[in-house]
Amino acid sequence: STENIGLSLPADTLAQLRYTSGSTGQPKGVLRNHRGILHSTVLKINTAHICSEDRLALFSNPLTSTRILRSLLPGAAVFLFDIKEEGLAHLADWLIRGAITVYASTLSTFRYFTETLSGKERFPQLRLIQLGAEPLSNHDVEMYKKHFSPECILVNCLVSNETGDICMYFIDKQTQVTENIVPVGYPVEGKEVVLLDEEGNEVAFNQVGEITVKSRHLRLGYWRQPDLTRERFLTDPEGGDERIYRTGDLGRLLPDGCLVYLGRKDSRVKIRAYSVEIAEIEMVLLEHPQVKEAAVVVREDRPDSQRLVAYIVPRQEQPATISELRRFLQEKLPDYMIPSTFVRLEALPLTPTGKVDRQALPDPGKSRPVLDASFVAPRTLVEKELAQIWAEVLSVDQVGVHDNFLELGGHSLSATQVISRVVKSFQLDLPLQSLFQRPTVAEMAEVITQTQAKKLSEEDLTRILAELESLSDEEARRILADQREIRRGRD
Repeated sequence: STENIGLSLPADTLAQLRYTSGSTGQPKGVLRNHRGILHSTVLKINTAHICSEDRLALFSNPLTSTRILRSLLPGAAVFLFDIKEEGLAHLADWLIRGAITVYASTLSTFRYFTETLSGKERFPQLRLIQLGAEPLSNHDVEMYKKHFSPECILVNCLVSNETGDICMYFIDKQTQVTENIVPVGYPVEGKEVVLLDEEGNEVAFNQVGEITVKSRHLRLGYWRQPDLTRERFLTDPEGGDERIYRTGDLGRLLPDGCLVYLGRKDSRVKIRAYSVEIAEIEMVLLEHPQVKEAAVVVREDRPDSQRLVAYIVPRQEQPATISELRRFLQEKLPDYMIPSTFVRLEALPLTPTGKVDRQALPDPGKSRPVLDASFVAPRTLVEKELAQIWAEVLSVDQVGVHDNFLELGGHSLSATQVISRVVKSFQLDLPLQSLFQRPTVAEMAEVITQTQAKKLSEEDLTRILAELESLSDEEARRILADQREIRRGRD
């Protein structure tokens, strides 16, 4: 029936219980009312200029997604594509045949999708690509510019279940992105963004802080978790009907008010007393032409011993060696931001909502990485002892005599451990710098052998001098006379 069914629903009536992805812990049920859903829907319609002529692609379940509303309310058409069933190999043909005008997905889905493109495809009707959930890289922007028409706009969004849309950044073919991480842009209508430090004070421009969102359109809170709701959803200290949500995400505001998203708060870690933004490492890795996807996490194998582990999905071409990746990173990052361990995967694990599932990343194990140098087993007792020390300190199952200490994941702190054990094992006094100057087992073994030989020569000289000092003048003259007679006999 086309008649109004006459339901009376106050705007504050509960409308939806939607669970978070659980990528940062246990999933949480987020409560939404009709007012909040309507506001988010109208905001999407207005910012994307969705009209009755549009045809939107939907990759999620229409029964659980409110995305379908942004299509139906303005009279547009929505088309469903089940990626789990269909895969991505035929998505391009489906978008072209369906004359899709608006594409929205997670960044991971978009990356896999662009990998399937040959460069010959044309999407004449596609005018808008909306991405979010993860930091966008320069390489992602290049893929957009390469494969889609000049009339197509790319929108980088910052959005969360608890707030809806927070910021948007519109990119076209002329947009120049100078940052490694593409900004998420400026706050949408009805939202205010403030960055706070650990003490709750607002940070200055270009300083990193936690992203907080102030609005009257936030979600109501978490289902049956009142303590967590009070912790994350704060009342406005200035009064009024606005509230403040602490996102747990990190960001940096540029002087013009544009926001750069840096990932989860727990992605900012301390490595050897340095603060490290994991998202920045991932963005640099994605700049490498042979890296399709990258995720970096912190592993703590022993108490107070943290290391960065990079998980790499290589492109179809010949994958880069770990040595090549390290050299690439050394040109762009300080030493403490270079991962100790690299793990190759065929694909990164994803949550049901398409985000990288960092908790599902496998244990890196202790296998020797793929280096430029071929594996050569230790050949002498000194090399065997050194290789064992290196393997234990660096948590590697085997070390070749030509493997570079840094390429195996070594750094300044682990170097002190190695030198300490070498000094103890070989009874030598070696400076720390000797390991960085001779960074392979073979080279260090040579240093140790030479040092031991020099030490023995000095001991012999000391012994001889002591013996000479104990001789009487008559004995010394007799020894010298005997030596002269021996020389004459030789001549």
